Amino acid sequence: MRSLGGFVLGICIAATAARADDVTNSANNPLTAETSLNLQNYYTPSFYGPLNSDANSLLLRGLIPLNFGGVQQLVRFTLPYSVNPSPEGYADGLGDLTIFDLVVLPTKPVLLAVGPLFVAPTATDRFTGAGRWQAGAAAAAVSVQSWGLTGALVTYQHSFANDFGREPTSLLTAQPIVFYNLPQGFYLRSSAIWNFDFQNGLGYIPVGLGAGKVMKLGKVTANFFVEPQYTVYHYGEQVPHWQVYAGMNFQF
Repeated sequence: MRSLGGFVLGICIAATAARADDVTNSANNPLTAETSLNLQNYYTPSFYGPLNSDANSLLLRGLIPLNFGGVQQLVRFTLPYSVNPSPEGYADGLGDLTIFDLVVLPTKPVLLAVGPLFVAPTATDRFTGAGRWQAGAAAAAVSVQSWGLTGALVTYQHSFANDFGREPTSLLTAQPIVFYNLPQGFYLRSSAIWNFDFQNGLGYIPVGLGAGKVMKLGKVTANFFVEPQYTVYHYGEQVPHWQVYAGMNFQF
């Protein structure tokens, strides 16, 4: 009887751990079809080049799942509030609003999504945004593992309208993601975004390593994290030397 009890207890513990991993994976999966609201922050203490300054960007992000005729779509928006260096010292204000609509494809075991991207010049200062209307595309791939997640998010945007003499834009980003689940909703993460600015001849590849915690607050899934990121390769100047990425995400 004691042996049988231990066996049943082991099954219960394994089932509880599996459910916890499912919750953590869902909270970290960028293709989870649940309404979410995120408050995230990038702090850059230093840059490569002669710019002796720091910068900060606070991001308001959200995701709205839609379903049209059985086709799953994920609409994500990002609106930053930035404090950036300028010739007068610092400039602060809203940045450009980025929206993309990912159509989730019914593929297995790797989940794929692709769709259009749009950038509106909502910046309130010329040093916090590009000042150009932009369009492009976004694509994502996610593989759910028993231990966590792997995947990538790639975007490309290019200006298409002449606006107040501002320079054209041509920007490619790639974000590899790896999440490794730990007990009790804790996890390790790496999600640094690689940036390639073709217009200005700038590019940098950071690598991040951080940690987070997923928990249930009633019916809401909360996700808190911090991830230092160090640039291991760059070309051009005025690109981040290292950054600290932190945030809190809520799924409803």
